[in-house]
Amino acid sequence: MTATDSSTATRPDGETERYEMLIGGGWKASSDGATFNSINPFDAQPWAQVPAATTADIDEAVGAARRAFDKGPWAQSTPLQRATLLRKFGDLIRDNADELARIQVLENGKLIREVHGQTLALANHCYFFAGVAESPTGETLASSVPNMQVFTVREPIGVVAAITPWNSPLALLMWKLCPALAAGNTVVIKPSEITPVSTLVLARIAQQAGFPDGVINVVTGAGPAGAALAAHPGVDKIAFTGSTAVGKKIAVTAAERLARVSLELGGKSPNIVFPDADLPNAINGVISGIFAATGQTCMAGSRVLVHADIYDQFAKDLVERTAQIKLGNPLDPATEMGTVACQSQFDKVLHYIEVAKEDGATLATGGSRPSDPELSRGLFVQPTVFTHVTNEMRIAQEEVFGPVAVVIKFTDEDDAVRIANDTSFGLAAGVWTRDVARALRMVKRLRAGSVWVNNYRKTNHVAPFGGFKESGLGRENGFHAIEEYTEVKTVWIDTGNTITDPFNPRA
Repeated sequence: MTATDSSTATRPDGETERYEMLIGGGWKASSDGATFNSINPFDAQPWAQVPAATTADIDEAVGAARRAFDKGPWAQSTPLQRATLLRKFGDLIRDNADELARIQVLENGKLIREVHGQTLALANHCYFFAGVAESPTGETLASSVPNMQVFTVREPIGVVAAITPWNSPLALLMWKLCPALAAGNTVVIKPSEITPVSTLVLARIAQQAGFPDGVINVVTGAGPAGAALAAHPGVDKIAFTGSTAVGKKIAVTAAERLARVSLELGGKSPNIVFPDADLPNAINGVISGIFAATGQTCMAGSRVLVHADIYDQFAKDLVERTAQIKLGNPLDPATEMGTVACQSQFDKVLHYIEVAKEDGATLATGGSRPSDPELSRGLFVQPTVFTHVTNEMRIAQEEVFGPVAVVIKFTDEDDAVRIANDTSFGLAAGVWTRDVARALRMVKRLRAGSVWVNNYRKTNHVAPFGGFKESGLGRENGFHAIEEYTEVKTVWIDTGNTITDPFNPRA
């Protein structure tokens, strides 16, 4: 079965679906015939086979994107035409939301109860950026130079490489794809090798929406394919979501040819609970902040900072609630936490649990595979809480990207800010308090790209998202996103038609 067929997220036992890459409007196998399997982390079974792109495939995809950008219908497209296609794309995403959601669950073990709503919301990104495409983006400037009319226009950068992760493969792709298309760029997508199928099916839907050949291309493969795409001289802009270590390498690669780059990277975000907070609500927010998506989100509130006056009781309540979280089949709406996405990530999470024990943290709950034999084939890690953690411990400084929370004690606002900011990351933070003045003080002092007050882990297409420090460069979502996919051109028009002094052009 290829991605041009009416693929579904269900498969008969033993059947492996076959998919192809989208390059220049055609569905193609790898040039050398190499493939790899997509593995369902719930049952450890391969369910789909995907091409492993070669450098020749990547070169072909970039060439197709360049041709579509330089000539043809897309090169001459108007904002209205791009907006119309985006709206049609959004409508088709809503029509195919069940399929797209179930495929993502098969790929990475995320809960259907979360993924389905997230997938429906992808249409809103299309609708929002359709509006952005039609919105004025230039400025008329009040120049001090006589007889000059000065204004700016925004133009597309060119060919965009969108390199996406496995934890929210379609959401984090659409954060890049929608503004790139709204601005008039063409795109070559390289999804994670863990979750390639959902992106291929989304590309089929984009074809159905009517995007011209070469505007959207998808190449599949592991890290070397992404590195080859980032290094390709025909790529004008790289948009990457993933680890800070890989993001730094991409930044170096881009710098060698001064390609534009936006990076949404790692986090070790604090979730700060004051004594005056609505504590049951805060417990729920902390649970959601770290155990939703099995902790596999860059914004995960993995460091739970709790005031000394309530530390013992809050930690006790958190541990009791965490121990009740129901693990199970991610496709079952009753399941509260699914699997880790792949074997390497599973091994990494268990490694960090051992590191925390060795460093002296107290394992309060979880910390291993579940004992339920019905879950034995899946990549499950029990939701885990460590108490008596100090901020210099590795478990408090390094991104685990799994269902592991650490509870750290603080004494006052200054101490909370010191601990919260004492990390190389700066992606997000949460504050739980009924004191509005305190909330505003904390928002101002926390070095993070997003701060939630009395809630956690909320995002929306209208709200910019990105990080400080080693959590990345640039912003996704909102009107700020269009700035990441456009160049600013300044235009000077002489309305006086007279050069009075050729050696003083400002006269």
